[in-house]
Amino acid sequence: MEVIRGIGNLRDRHRGCVASIGNYDGVHKGHQTIVAQLKEQGAVLNLPVTVITFEPHPQEYFRRDQAPRRLTGFREKIMALREAKVDRVLLLRFGRHLAQMSPGEFVQKILVDGIGVRYLLVGDDFRFGKDRTGDFAFLQKAAAADGFNVDRIPTYLVNGDRVSSSRVRACLAKGDMSGARELLGRHYTISGRVVHGDKRGREWGFPTANINLERRPPPLTGIFAVRVNGLSQDNSPGVASLGTRPVVDGEHLILEVYLFDFNQDIYGKRIAVQFINKLRDEQDFADVETLKTQIAQDVIDAKILLRC
Repeated sequence: MEVIRGIGNLRDRHRGCVASIGNYDGVHKGHQTIVAQLKEQGAVLNLPVTVITFEPHPQEYFRRDQAPRRLTGFREKIMALREAKVDRVLLLRFGRHLAQMSPGEFVQKILVDGIGVRYLLVGDDFRFGKDRTGDFAFLQKAAAADGFNVDRIPTYLVNGDRVSSSRVRACLAKGDMSGARELLGRHYTISGRVVHGDKRGREWGFPTANINLERRPPPLTGIFAVRVNGLSQDNSPGVASLGTRPVVDGEHLILEVYLFDFNQDIYGKRIAVQFINKLRDEQDFADVETLKTQIAQDVIDAKILLRC
C-alpha cells in the first residue's frame, strides 16, 4: 500500500481510481464495508482503491482539547487500511487551508485534478467542505459535470444500531470489550514501541513492558487481560495497566504490560497489545503491599479468562 502525503506528492500515475473520503478512525466494520464495495468496483473498472483521509482529525483542529479521543493513531489506521487491502491512502493535512476550502474547490482540486476519480463512494451522512456545506446532492451534480460516478452506502448496523467510531469509543469507555470487538471486527489494539520505565514492576516481581503512547490518550483506562503480538511468539498472554498509576505517579498516562512466563529483552521493539477483557478499573491503594496483592490476583483472573 502506498501512502501519499498531500496533494503536492500526487503524480500522473495516481490519476484514475475508485475512492472514498473519511476519517476512518478505528477502521470499524462500517469502514470495512465501504472498502469492500470499493474493491468490488475497482475490480470491475480495473482501477486501484484510494482512501482519502486527514491528519490531524478535523475535530482536533476545530475543537482542540475537546475533541473525542482517537480509537487509532495514524500508524494504527494505516496498518488497518493495509490489512483491508487498500491500494493507496491520500493523506491530507487538515489545517486552515483545507478547512476553508469550498466543496467545489475540494472536488476540483483533489478529486478531479488530483486523483482523477472515476468512482466515489461515501457514507450516507457524508458532509465536506467549508462549514460542511457539501453533501451527496452536491457530489451528484459535480459527478455529472466532471464525468465520474458517485454512490453512497447505507448505514451499517450491528444489533439494530449504526456502527460508528463514537459507538466504539463508548463501548471502550465502559469496559465493554466484546461490544467493541463486535463493532471493530477485531480486538481493540494499541501498538507502540517498548521503552524504559522506572523498573518498579521488576522490583515487585512483575516486570512490565512500558509502551510509548504515540498519540492522544486512548478512550479507555483500567486493568485488562491482553494478548501481545510482535514478539517471537505472537498472542503472548498478559495483564496490562492503562492509566496514571495513582499509587506510584498519578499524573502521566502509561500503558504497561506484564507478560506471563516471559523473560526476553524487548526494549525498542514495536508491539501490538490486544485488549481482550477488562478486569477492573484503576484503583488507588493504601500502600504498595496492597497493590502487589491485587496485581497477583489480576494475574490469576487474566489467566482464567485467557485460558492459560
